[in-house]
Amino acid sequence: MSATDASSGKFILALDAGTTSSRSLVFDVRGRVVALSQREFTQHFPQPGWVEHDAIEIWETQRATMHEALRKCGAEPRDLIAVGITNQRETTVLWERATGRPVAPAIVWQDRRTAPQCAALRAAGHEPAISTSTGLLLDPYFSATKMAWLLEHVPGARARAWAGELCFGTIDSWLIHQLTRGRRHVTDATNASRTMLFDLAADDWNERLLHLFGIPRVALPTIVDSCLATADAVEIEVDGFKLPLTGIAGDQQAALFGQACFTPGMAKNTYGTGCFALMNVGDVPCASRHRLLSTVALRRRGASRFALEGGVFMGGATVQWLRDGLGIIQSSGEVEALAASVPDTGDVYLVPAFAGLGAPQWDAAARGTIVGLTRGSNRAHIARAALESIAFQTADLVDAMREDAGHALAELRVDGGAARNDLLLQFQADLLGVPVLRPTNTETTAFGAAALAGLGAGLWQSEEEIASLWSLDRRFEPRMSRAAAAIRRARWNEALARSRGWAVQ
Repeated sequence: MSATDASSGKFILALDAGTTSSRSLVFDVRGRVVALSQREFTQHFPQPGWVEHDAIEIWETQRATMHEALRKCGAEPRDLIAVGITNQRETTVLWERATGRPVAPAIVWQDRRTAPQCAALRAAGHEPAISTSTGLLLDPYFSATKMAWLLEHVPGARARAWAGELCFGTIDSWLIHQLTRGRRHVTDATNASRTMLFDLAADDWNERLLHLFGIPRVALPTIVDSCLATADAVEIEVDGFKLPLTGIAGDQQAALFGQACFTPGMAKNTYGTGCFALMNVGDVPCASRHRLLSTVALRRRGASRFALEGGVFMGGATVQWLRDGLGIIQSSGEVEALAASVPDTGDVYLVPAFAGLGAPQWDAAARGTIVGLTRGSNRAHIARAALESIAFQTADLVDAMREDAGHALAELRVDGGAARNDLLLQFQADLLGVPVLRPTNTETTAFGAAALAGLGAGLWQSEEEIASLWSLDRRFEPRMSRAAAAIRRARWNEALARSRGWAVQ
């Protein structure tokens, strides 16, 4: 990047606060990454089922990557037009309003310590009302029971929270509090919609749910738009230089925006450790008949758009199991070549229900299963079955979305580490019967945050202009006949039934 580029003031800084690392990326006016910095932070597992982070370490690593990314491209804070934030969702932090110091470790979205509280609330009949109001299932995954647990177990926290001395927030709120030196306590609507305290219809915190969980409203952040005009921007400080924060979104919603899924019926799937699929359903939330989640996809100019969301527990983690559990590959990158060394799975099906099944089955009792093994089966067949299991689970999820939303799916846009696997994406297109599109820019989550920020700050004038920045790397067209795909899916369903029946034998 030339000195002229750096002095143009036409760059966006995206802060990507993930589950295992903090990242900062600098984007230019054409949406290209010009610098990236990443630092991992510690994962803490103090008890079985517990997952915690040190919020101070998250802030320190995020701040370090901001400085490093700017240094890498020769830019300074004054060269930035705006900043965007995207973050791991649901993870909950409780800190002192005056000092910005956490009073306990952050409870991570993966943490299951509040499962008994969720079971008690379910037994008391609260789940239908919670789902109707929030679009979510009653589960420890979301923030509400994490907040209630902290108030119950941190000495003095309940009284201090009610007195306004403590702040609750997700990671976006925590970082913004640090970046504003404690002047602002805000979250955006996408993150608020993941707390199990946000009313989709009212577009605000639900007072009845606050009472149910014992959460004082005074401790919660103010809810703002995901895309903020410059006049409404949150003023943050980077090295003493004041900058407008004009984009905020949870990671999956940011990826949906970064994939330019702006029309109802458009969908993206992120192939990470698990798989997260989101479909744009428009201006009205969609009640799911398949226990999918209804969530805010974006709020701009006070108006929300909504998405259906579903998660698969074992995506890329299935390949990691082949490496670490079975030892049939030495690195995850070897799986495609091994799987491609056989023409098919030899009628072998692997159901990776190692932690139960996610959407749309939601079966915690299901267990991992391999069926169809013969003396002719070998590690290549198992590797191919593992890859195909990711596509089968995604197809089940996308079909549920299509039925719930009533939208025909024209294509599926994909990202995430496993989206580099051509064999997987071709089979995904075959199962779905629609093209699967992999973009040139695979940093879709960070770009989503940058695009929201750039749109709010006026760097880009419209969503159409942002869509023009999206470019195709490869388009995977369906090759399998619909009859052949139906047979394969019927066989998958038989394997699923075996997996779901195992624990109740």
